[in-house]
Amino acid sequence: MRFTKSEGSFLVKTLRNVVLVLLLIVFVSIVYNFRNKESDTVTALTASAVSSKEYKGLFIRDEEIILYSGNGVLSYNVADGGKVGSDTIIAEAYPDDEQLSIKREKAKLEKELNILKKIQNPGTLESAQPASLSENIDTSYRSLIYYRDMGKYDELETVKDDLLVQLSTYQIITNEVQDFSQKISDIQSEITKLDARSVVSKEQIQAPRSAYFASYCDGYEDKLTTSALDKITSSDIEEAEDRKSTAPNVVGKLIDGYGWYLAIVADNSRKEYAVGEYVKLRFDSAAESYPAQITDIRDEKADKSVIIIFCDKFNYDLVQHRTERVELIKGEHTGLKVPREAIRFKDVTETVTDEQGNEQTKTSTCKGVYIREGEQVLFKKIKVIYEGSDYVLSESTNDPDYLALYDDIMIEEVDKDDEQ
Repeated sequence: MRFTKSEGSFLVKTLRNVVLVLLLIVFVSIVYNFRNKESDTVTALTASAVSSKEYKGLFIRDEEIILYSGNGVLSYNVADGGKVGSDTIIAEAYPDDEQLSIKREKAKLEKELNILKKIQNPGTLESAQPASLSENIDTSYRSLIYYRDMGKYDELETVKDDLLVQLSTYQIITNEVQDFSQKISDIQSEITKLDARSVVSKEQIQAPRSAYFASYCDGYEDKLTTSALDKITSSDIEEAEDRKSTAPNVVGKLIDGYGWYLAIVADNSRKEYAVGEYVKLRFDSAAESYPAQITDIRDEKADKSVIIIFCDKFNYDLVQHRTERVELIKGEHTGLKVPREAIRFKDVTETVTDEQGNEQTKTSTCKGVYIREGEQVLFKKIKVIYEGSDYVLSESTNDPDYLALYDDIMIEEVDKDDEQ
């Protein structure tokens, strides 16, 4: 059978088109499978997690109520959480609120005056150089932002004053301003006027001993003491209220020492907490966390225990409440994040050496994940250090048998034929 020229040309074109279609199908299939395989993996990256639970906390401290006559309004000389010595003047009583306003305004002006005098000091101006001042301004500004973000307001106030001195000094040595002599004179004049309107306090309240001070009382001072720790029940904790006394003759209270206790009610049926264990406390009112130790656990019911926790760190935030929500942190973990759905179990045979130095093979079921390494599919073991709701954290290690940073974890089930 012979083909004509036109028939042969048609057949060649048809075969060529079929081949091209087949090649296109193969190419699309390869791209699809490649993209599909890639989409079924997740990269092992470092993540952090906190193991914690939230409870109602009850503060327990040794405290002494400080009273005065009740005549007049109080002006405090000591901030809450501040340390006082014996005979320190905690507060002063004045006839009316106007005297408190005068005292506050005078204190504000005196602080501003001290800053201006420091700027005007010849020694400050003579030693100042634009380059070093510019560098110091940049450092102070960074510190200002840091302390603001960390909630460290005492340090922030100090840095703010330093920054003001540096900026003003820079203005003088670069001739942007002449000096602050007129401003100093104006402030001194204002202070003189305030002195003329002020009167002597009617009563001074002094600290009888060294302690820390808080400017309120709540009625629990003689009940919630360290000597009564073993008598505190879950009902005491659950029923306690965060309140402040409105008695007209209350100045505040003295708090003994740095050490204080926190009592919580928790379900410890799984023995999650133990006496002697170290934890961290984080309160709603405080930016930082506080290191503490569990000193006592008393089981009242199978699912209800009173847990007593001791902490020796003390500041303003910790004297503002009697009860407060507290996050009890058992641990902070950092590891490789693994989706729960990717975890698999496999029998792994390993060579181990016994105490006599003899080698032998041992097969055990290991927890791990399958990873894609190029065209290979490998099983990597994981060591779980934290379990979340839909993921776990695996310890990062240099052991090649374990999951490593940036490994491509496979989510879907792996065919046995694909495994290497």
